[in-house]
Amino acid sequence: MRAAVFDRYGPPDVLRIAELPDPEPGPDEVLVRVYAAGVQPFDIAVRNGTMPWVQAKFPQQIGQEYSGVVERIGSNVVNIRQGDEVLGSTMLNGVAELVTVKAENVVIKPKNRDYNTAAGLVAASQTASGALTELNLTADDVILIHAAAGSVGTIATQLATQTGAKVIGTASQDNHDYLRQLNAVPVPYGKNLIEAIRSTSLTPTVALDAAGGESIAQSVALGIPPNRIGTIVDDKAAAEHGALVVRAGRSPQRLAEVIAKDIVMPIRTYAFDDDGIVEAHRKVESRHGRGKVVITVATR
Repeated sequence: MRAAVFDRYGPPDVLRIAELPDPEPGPDEVLVRVYAAGVQPFDIAVRNGTMPWVQAKFPQQIGQEYSGVVERIGSNVVNIRQGDEVLGSTMLNGVAELVTVKAENVVIKPKNRDYNTAAGLVAASQTASGALTELNLTADDVILIHAAAGSVGTIATQLATQTGAKVIGTASQDNHDYLRQLNAVPVPYGKNLIEAIRSTSLTPTVALDAAGGESIAQSVALGIPPNRIGTIVDDKAAAEHGALVVRAGRSPQRLAEVIAKDIVMPIRTYAFDDDGIVEAHRKVESRHGRGKVVITVATR
């Protein structure tokens, strides 16, 4: 099979497509023919060598999110069948033509989701829904979402409004109309953020930080209690201000619940070749853009 690998830590250019042996499913696993694979900041940190608890074994595969079709099942698998359209989380092997995953972690793909969108929803859905749960979001809240136009922010904004909460979302000016379409009140990020939020006449009661930088300090300055400020990106600032790290673990059940909802996710697709995987990583690493970056591995 072909798979994305890197032979040393470094910039996106270290990535390449390599020929590797086909993986074999164990008794409790399924073999999935991958049609699309998401790219997320975790992948960037692994490739850069800045994820201390992940030690690469070169040539190292990469990728945490996939969607595709089950080709084979292990001898103990009873809940998944050959030919099922699926999606889910994996670990450092998602950007490949084939992937083996534990059957218990596989989620059936809804018929109304194409493969690219399904792959793009995997990590963001689990992260956003888990974060809002940990922050105890209710319909009475006004939530400030930093980086609301990104993948996690996109899902968090929609889940929050569906809960009945009001949403203030930070984003570049180019993404303000997009946030309005998601029923959020957009504000520009930067040094004038606090004044921009106060001008909305809304008083935030909870904050979700998907941006880092000054986001937590700005949330505290707005009067949001630290125990209702959560970050998925900035552990250091959370410790400094007594805020929460809301990096919820993976949950196939939570993923299945979110993808069954009326949730949209803009997708930017890249080719499954050397140039495509490099450009996809560059886009994610730039931390600019709307929605999710996905590599189209195959078409059906």
